[in-house]
Amino acid sequence: MFQNFTWTIPNVLSLYRLIMFPFILYALWVDLEEVFAMLICINLITDILDGWIARRFNQATEVGARLDSMADMGTYLLSFAGVFYFKVDILQSHLLALYPFFLLFALCHILPLIRFKRLPSFHLYSWKIGGYIQGIWFASLFFIEFWPAYYYFMVIWGILAFSEHLIIQFLIDVAHSNLKGLYWVVKDLKAKKQAAN
Repeated sequence: MFQNFTWTIPNVLSLYRLIMFPFILYALWVDLEEVFAMLICINLITDILDGWIARRFNQATEVGARLDSMADMGTYLLSFAGVFYFKVDILQSHLLALYPFFLLFALCHILPLIRFKRLPSFHLYSWKIGGYIQGIWFASLFFIEFWPAYYYFMVIWGILAFSEHLIIQFLIDVAHSNLKGLYWVVKDLKAKKQAAN
């Protein structure tokens, strides 16, 4: 993958997020809660920026999409590790809702490794919106307060987005990047079927 790497701003931002993982993990390890939360928030902001720049300036590439997905997954896992480590007392009575959330999230990454021998890089609209929702929840949890209603909204949105992702995995035969959503995948499959007939 990295032999096709180009030094575009979106790719550099994704690479930055990957490079920051050891520093975020260290902040978690030594109980630097504010540093941890700030580094995660910076990662989330650079994620928004790299996607916007890639689309706005036509710098989206297959390598960039896959690099972005790796950085997203790492940031995601680290952020929730921090949530469980620093905020488990606040979430204690609400943890049950996260079991289906994390199960579907794990399946979304394990199944493509089995089927396509690579991590997914669909970049569905539902996942992008879900990323904003989860980012706002993370920032509010660490810097403001815990809002149960917003928490459950985030969990439900995540479950629906992960379900869409899994359905798409079973519809396609070859791994693709930047698929937008189920509607567009079905539309494309119908068009290909009509063209074949």
